[in-house]
Amino acid sequence: MSSGSGKELVGIVLVSHSAAVARAVAELARGLAGGGDLAPIASAGGTPDGGLGTSSELIRAAAESVDRGAGVAILVDLGSAVLTVKALLAEGDELPEGTRLADAPFVEGAVAALVTASAGGCIDAVTAAASEAYVYRKE
Repeated sequence: MSSGSGKELVGIVLVSHSAAVARAVAELARGLAGGGDLAPIASAGGTPDGGLGTSSELIRAAAESVDRGAGVAILVDLGSAVLTVKALLAEGDELPEGTRLADAPFVEGAVAALVTASAGGCIDAVTAAASEAYVYRKE
């Protein structure tokens, strides 16, 4: 499956313990990425019943929804989200081929990942850009 521009783009999944937080960060990333032909981004926040937590089911569905054949970068907010994604990756067939967990700050990393993916960056470039967001200084 490809984007409207004819090129395969890396998909982004944002996993938070809160559905509202995941949606808000996705919306912020879209707004700051500059418009145009953006890479697919999806949120997987909370539990299926609307509670706080993480859900393998929601993460799988989000990853499948953004998979365009170039890989999927997953960014997470807190500890147990990391464990949930790592467990899915360890299974080998639970997530689309080329899915990676990015070691990145949630908000800044999401923006950097979406900008890089939208520019046509490969999965390595997207996860590197997200990780490099750790060095953004705020002083």
